[in-house]
Amino acid sequence: MAAKEIKFSREAQASILKGVSILANAVKATLGPRGRNVLIEKTFGAPVVTKDGVTVAKEIE
Repeated sequence: MAAKEIKFSREAQASILKGVSILANAVKATLGPRGRNVLIEKTFGAPVVTKDGVTVAKEIE
């Protein structure tokens, strides 16, 4: 586990924005009536195919 980082002001906002952008890019493929299936590869077991944005969001570290 990495050491904790303490950030303030603009640096903190930039870090939050970067994380939200990564999450949004992963989830947006599943949204809407034309949403695509997403393959989630795990270190153990078979890969999971889903179209559920919540499942995709939970798998992002």
